[in-house]
Amino acid sequence: MNLEHLKAFYILANNQNFSETAKILHLAQPTVSLQIKNLENALDATLFERTTKSVKLTPSGDVLYKYADQIFSLVSQTERELDLLSDTIHGDLKIGASLTIGEHILPYVLGRFRKEFPNVQLYLKVYNSEQIMEHLANDEIDLGFIESTKTYPDYQQLAFLEDELVVTASGSASSPIPSHVQSIAPEELFEFPIIMREPGSGTREVVENHLENNGLEPKKLDVIMELEHTESIKSVVESDLGIMIISRNAIKKELELGTLREIPINGIRLRRFFHAVYKKDKLTLPGESFLTFIQNHYLEENFQI
Repeated sequence: MNLEHLKAFYILANNQNFSETAKILHLAQPTVSLQIKNLENALDATLFERTTKSVKLTPSGDVLYKYADQIFSLVSQTERELDLLSDTIHGDLKIGASLTIGEHILPYVLGRFRKEFPNVQLYLKVYNSEQIMEHLANDEIDLGFIESTKTYPDYQQLAFLEDELVVTASGSASSPIPSHVQSIAPEELFEFPIIMREPGSGTREVVENHLENNGLEPKKLDVIMELEHTESIKSVVESDLGIMIISRNAIKKELELGTLREIPINGIRLRRFFHAVYKKDKLTLPGESFLTFIQNHYLEENFQI
């Protein structure tokens, strides 16, 4: 059995899409199809039921998937134990992080980690929380860092930093919330135009959950724009077009400069935890080292950026 063909099978079984599998493997789609066909011929078994829109495992495919999962888990464990025999921790560490974490939290930590572990090659990609879980499921990343409040039973989750979301408006005289207003009642949120992250982002999920838990209806917010990038949202708000609810970690510089200002909501604090999420049986030694590094900084030493 060809291990590369088995890998193509395993990834295809996870995402059930030939095109996505080809992207993950950096191969042409016909090449992936050929690898699957060769594997089926070698095993004398049909592994997938194919339709025009998707594929799903046959009973034979289910059996192979169970053992393929064990095989690739053993490969990861083997690599980890071989790394332990060497004098230094080395290898690749692929990280997927949601926007706030990837742009405002991890860069500081990655720099310090790199100094301590110079033989680890770091890769950081920024996605929203839903996309991170998809990439983790497809083994495209080793570690995910998400803002979502959801729990994922098939994964290990580690809370490493508390964060707070705050209502923010521009600091100019033409701000939608006048400068003399020092705080607002929860129901007043619905009186102002608001710029939000896209559905699927952890920040939006947390905001909507908090509002619902306080008897408010998120659907009644006057959302005038949805944007995928924090910097774009900040620019729109600085232009006095609306307000936003955003991580305080993402606006430290603007608060100091006075281009943005924070407006508390009476009786409500939008707190959350940032989480690391990973597959326990497939975590590499560089991944384990990074998790330990994160805990030492944020949990034990109360490290502040």
